[in-house]
Amino acid sequence: MKLTAQEQAMLDGEYGTGVQLAMKVQVAVGESYDAPYMVPITRAHVALSNQEADLWFVEKLVNGGAVCRVRPTVNPSFNWEQFKEFTILEAEDEEIVRRTHEAYKKIGAIMTYNCTPYLEKNVPRFGEIIAFSESSATPFVNSVYGARSNREAAVSALCAAVTGVVPYYGYLLDENRRGQILVEVEAEMKSDFDYQLLGYCTPKKTGFKLPVFSGLKNPGKEALMNLGAQLNTGGNVAMYHILGFTPEAQTMEAAFQGGEPEAVVKITQEDLDIMRGELTDPYGKIDFALFGCPHLTIDQIATVAGMLQGKRLAVPLFIMTSSLSYVLAEKMDYMRIIREAGGWIVSDTCMDQPCWKFLYGKKGVTDSPKCAYYTRRRQMQFVVTELENAVTAALEGEITL
Repeated sequence: MKLTAQEQAMLDGEYGTGVQLAMKVQVAVGESYDAPYMVPITRAHVALSNQEADLWFVEKLVNGGAVCRVRPTVNPSFNWEQFKEFTILEAEDEEIVRRTHEAYKKIGAIMTYNCTPYLEKNVPRFGEIIAFSESSATPFVNSVYGARSNREAAVSALCAAVTGVVPYYGYLLDENRRGQILVEVEAEMKSDFDYQLLGYCTPKKTGFKLPVFSGLKNPGKEALMNLGAQLNTGGNVAMYHILGFTPEAQTMEAAFQGGEPEAVVKITQEDLDIMRGELTDPYGKIDFALFGCPHLTIDQIATVAGMLQGKRLAVPLFIMTSSLSYVLAEKMDYMRIIREAGGWIVSDTCMDQPCWKFLYGKKGVTDSPKCAYYTRRRQMQFVVTELENAVTAALEGEITL
């Protein structure tokens, strides 16, 4: 790779061993993808994991004197103070979270602990070159905003934040943002949940090719959040186009950059119904409800609060959200309504964390296939259905057809 004098100085260790390690990672990634050079970034988001390997790496950078040139936002961890209200945390888990927090704070991250930074605090502009990890974030920023980010790992996004540069390859190049498969959506698409199913279903028909959707009418932010999260969970799809809606697909010609689609596939209501059956555990009695993977927006929290007002839950209900939405929920009285019903809102928390051990071996209900995917390795079962159906199930203690 061709490096600038400053980039070479970073690689040679003139800025310390922490920056040197970060640049070594960036160069290795670039060489793997035959990138000719580095380009500056203006934003970053790091999907910190609170696992031992992640903690080892960030502490190594910090101990080597590294500080972020581009301050990144960060993914959720878990809020140990809130969890102590209803469960007992293991000391080892809490220690890793505390050490991770201190290390990221020292390196200069903005401690948002939110998996939807693209909705608040870290919103890019069209064409902006950025480095975002997090499975729901990369599709949203690439597709909805037309910013440019590769599907970064937590480590590579952190290294980008430290060095301020990324290798020039992948979705940073015009030619790699060209649509590949035309996906004609013939399903009804009546709810945000249908976009969850569409996202999970699409890679089964298109592989990991860049899809161009037709037949979608003005989806909202929650629908787009769901679509991208499931495209990148059910497959490895970090970008999509929606004809007449996303900025690089206002026309068919623009979406395919003057070319023809490699293939045309159809997704019908039957396809979504089949996918629903494949994703969900059998209906019946449930032990809890869990939402917020990705984090629920304030509008989704309002929906839950509206359904719970004046009622009592049959099983515990938990909502994960950003700290901003948490404060808004307090101000708008949603917090009181949900707590009086027997539910909880927790901020700064991810599903894929050990704080949920008290639910292991139990059966829950959620609106998120991504949530169910993560928890299969954590001995938790989930019925997956629309948000409103899931809240109703939590009120009744079971879900039936």
